[in-house]
Amino acid sequence: MTEKDTGVPTKPAAWGGKTYSPKLAEITSTWYLVDADGQTLGRLASNIAKILKGKHKPVYTPHINTGDFVVVVNAARIHVTGKKGHDKTYERYTGYPGGLRSRTFDELMERKPTEPLREAVRGMLQHNTLGGEMIKRLKLHAGPEHSHQAQQPTKIRFNAKGDIEVIGS
Repeated sequence: MTEKDTGVPTKPAAWGGKTYSPKLAEITSTWYLVDADGQTLGRLASNIAKILKGKHKPVYTPHINTGDFVVVVNAARIHVTGKKGHDKTYERYTGYPGGLRSRTFDELMERKPTEPLREAVRGMLQHNTLGGEMIKRLKLHAGPEHSHQAQQPTKIRFNAKGDIEVIGS
């Protein structure tokens, strides 16, 4: 097929020959506020990971941190479906022989209510230094209060398709 058949240029030179890649100075980060009250763990985590990665932006680049900051309130009020409350386990290793420790979802929610959501989001990000930079932009709070009013976060929610909906504007 040629350009005459499809109408699409077949050579990259016809498009200018260069792919746009954003510079670090061109990337701006915004702050979003998400209320986790009554939401399902995995669905919420995948949408938060999408914002942290920057996939909602047209300048998304996989090797650059183009994501935004996310403040999550009421993280202690998330839920899981089915029997995952007592069947889902979180494991960590102390570094000593025989030091494998595990807790169920319910036990972890009692001790550290924000940890299941942090682990779910972390598992959906890249497992390298870039993923570490992205997870630092996630601010979790168990209750309705947060300490990021100075950043003026935009209140958002996610629709059924996972798209961002701004609340109150």
